[in-house]
Amino acid sequence: MKIEILTLFPDSYTPLYQGIIGSAVEKGLVDLHITNIRDYSTDKHKHVDDAPFGGGAGMLIAIQPIADAIDDIDPMHKMRRIYMSPKGIPFTQAKSKQLAQQDLLILCGSYEGIDERVIELYIDEEISIGDYVLTSGDLAAMVVVNATMRHIEGVLGSSTSLEEESFTVPLLEYPQYTRPAEYKGLKVPEVLLSGNHQKIAEWRRLKSIEITRERRPDLLNDED
Repeated sequence: MKIEILTLFPDSYTPLYQGIIGSAVEKGLVDLHITNIRDYSTDKHKHVDDAPFGGGAGMLIAIQPIADAIDDIDPMHKMRRIYMSPKGIPFTQAKSKQLAQQDLLILCGSYEGIDERVIELYIDEEISIGDYVLTSGDLAAMVVVNATMRHIEGVLGSSTSLEEESFTVPLLEYPQYTRPAEYKGLKVPEVLLSGNHQKIAEWRRLKSIEITRERRPDLLNDED
C-alpha cells in the first residue's frame, strides 16, 4: 500500500515513524511519503496562501501549488484522494478498513482552508475525525493513517487484535487486566482467573454491552 500526504508541515509526522506504524514502514508493508506543498510553489518566496475573494478572516492555500503537487504525484488519478476537513464525512473503524484496500493521497489544509476548486477538481472525498476544528489537517491525517494501516496484513502482531477491539463490532471493548491479580485493594474479576473460556467470553460481552450503554448508547441501535 502507498500513502502520500500533502502538507505545509512535513516535520509534524515524526510520530508516524515510531512504534508499530514505524515498524510497518521500515518493513516495507506501507510506502509512506510526506510531501511539502510549498515545494511546488512558483512564487519566488515560496508563498502558498492568498486572501479569499469576498473578504473574511485569514488566508487560503491557493490552487496552483496543490494542483501541481497532485498532478505530479498522481497524474493518472490511481490513488484515492482525500481532503481532511471538519465538514467531511465522519471517520469510523469501518471507513479505515475500506481505505486500507487502496493507495491513498491525503491533502492537509491549513490557515482558513483551501480554494474550493481544488476539492471540485481533484478530491474524491472529504473526511472529518470529529466535530471540532484544528489549526491544520495534519493531526487528523495522522489519525487516519494510523487507524488505516492497522488493517494491513502484517502490521499488527495478531489479527485477533482487530477482531476484538472497540468498533469492529458495534460495541466498545471490555475491560482488560494483567498481573498482579490485586493492586491497592482492587482485584481482577474472578471469572478471568477461572480458566472457563465460555464464561470469560460471556463476561466480556456483557461488560462490552454495559460500557457501550453507558458511554455510547447510539451504537446499541446497530447491535439490535
